[in-house]
Amino acid sequence: MEHGVNLGRRYDLDWLRVIVFGILIFYHIGMFYSTWGYHVKSVHASDTIEPLMKLINPWRLTLLFFISGIAIRFAIDKQPLIKFTIKRSIILLVPIIFCIHTIIAPQSWLELLESGEITSGFWAFYPEYLIGSTDKYSVIIPTWNHLWYVVYLFVYTLLLIPIARPLAQFMNGFGKKMMSKCLDNRLGVLVVMLLPVLLFLIFRLILKPIYPSTHALVDDWANHQLYFSIFVFGFLIAKDKCFWQAVNKALIPSLVMVFVISSVTSTVWYLESQNYWSQAFAITEHYSELTRKTAYAWFSIIALLAIAQRWLNKPSKALSYMTEAVFPWYILHQTLIVMIGYWLTRQGLSVYSELVGLTLATFLGCLLINEYFIRRWKWIRPLFGLKFN
Repeated sequence: MEHGVNLGRRYDLDWLRVIVFGILIFYHIGMFYSTWGYHVKSVHASDTIEPLMKLINPWRLTLLFFISGIAIRFAIDKQPLIKFTIKRSIILLVPIIFCIHTIIAPQSWLELLESGEITSGFWAFYPEYLIGSTDKYSVIIPTWNHLWYVVYLFVYTLLLIPIARPLAQFMNGFGKKMMSKCLDNRLGVLVVMLLPVLLFLIFRLILKPIYPSTHALVDDWANHQLYFSIFVFGFLIAKDKCFWQAVNKALIPSLVMVFVISSVTSTVWYLESQNYWSQAFAITEHYSELTRKTAYAWFSIIALLAIAQRWLNKPSKALSYMTEAVFPWYILHQTLIVMIGYWLTRQGLSVYSELVGLTLATFLGCLLINEYFIRRWKWIRPLFGLKFN
């Protein structure tokens, strides 16, 4: 077997999941300082951080859905389907319901407070939040905000379950032979890099202009195409030896392509900021950017998977702790960013002092709340996606 290819316990994917969720926390801190729409904003908000965020954005959630599909394949192969369905529903649905009505509420309160739509304190606003409204404010209440990822993951899992066994059997039989024929040769690296890009690109060019991103589930068809496709793809290739060997061999080519595309794209962004294009060329550039973004995202994912296979596929006590902690941290982090950021930015601090304070307070808050409240209280754990002790 090729170096780094291990179809047993995938510690490399556990590490990647932890790392990507960590990046997500920094990304949401970046949202507080960018000019893009976010719940509250720093008084120092500008477009300075946006180029870096644009380079992270195309692959971060796509990779998480891909890893989730792989994880479900391993989980389903170890237990009866009905047992998996019940356990997965509890792990995902309970936190969704609980957090929408508790953890998320301060985000909506501070967003409406900052926009001037309300002036009341949190406890005066909270009953109205629970009652709900779709048209009174600029945001729908109650809402799931950053937990849209968990909502989508729950729905995708329910859609996958009825066909999970047939798909797994297919990949153990004819699918395995087909993957071997396509990937176990000199062109395998080229196939694993380009074929997924072509499939995703066809749908992205068609759907993305029609269906903008909403994260509202019912009308988010371009995102569904991307995320559900990569989710199912992860399920299919989870245990395919030829796929993972091809990924391992694609490390250098994928890194080269990531560097080339990111360099070209960064140059284009600079030229756009200088109003270089004519309107006609701007329309052409829109589709060119969609193409680059799709290719860049997949090449980045390939590179990260290859790096993880080679150097991160090993257990550690730190990984065991972080694997359990990552879901509560994900649930907590945005509310902490919004609450701490809303207060800090009104203290007259410099941008650097404010940024350091917000980052440290967010990570420390996640650590302390999870360590001393969530993981140690048996009846609290399921509310944050953890199993009973």
